[in-house]
Amino acid sequence: MARVRVESFSLSLDGFGAGVDQSLQNPLGVHGSDLHQWFIGTRTFRRMVLRQQDGSTGLDEEFAQRGFQNIGAWILGRNMFGPVRGAWPDESWKGWWGDEPPYHVPVFVLTHHARPSLAMKGGTVFHFVTGGADEALARAREAAAGKDVRIGGGPHTIRQYLQAKAIDELHLAISPVLLGAGERLLEGVNLRELGYHCVRTAASEKATHVILAKEGD
Repeated sequence: MARVRVESFSLSLDGFGAGVDQSLQNPLGVHGSDLHQWFIGTRTFRRMVLRQQDGSTGLDEEFAQRGFQNIGAWILGRNMFGPVRGAWPDESWKGWWGDEPPYHVPVFVLTHHARPSLAMKGGTVFHFVTGGADEALARAREAAAGKDVRIGGGPHTIRQYLQAKAIDELHLAISPVLLGAGERLLEGVNLRELGYHCVRTAASEKATHVILAKEGD
């Protein structure tokens, strides 16, 4: 059965999923890249983002790789697509990833401002959804054609789907760093009341991996 998943979402020890002041120089906010040291050295990251064939093959790679398995569509918040705020001034911004983003499937971007769909090299097509989280999920499920939908973030987007009990499985990579400020992933979210429980933990030198699932899954 097709599921809705969060994969490889990095979290600081003090609960932040992104730093403050996102910009071109700091796509994940100030010090936000510190959260992802476990991921950027993996073979999966280096192959899909840097187009290189080296990289680690241990536990972190296992979790990085599983995050792309059986994914038929993605959902992203607007901030995950880029730093542009408000109405689109033009269509020149095409994402952080260059001509060939690492998704290779349809991606639905939550936004309050309409924009035509954007087809990129490698099969990624960005669709800009103005009708809210429910519409994005319905369209993503249809586009995924029986495969899973991955919620890519950021924290606010994930919280929306958690509070709606729409996420079947959540993989958190807790990095041994402190951000001090930023956007908290679980602010105002009671995972126990929502029916989530821990089904696996595993630790590498760079992260503690935790998988949460809804009761009954």
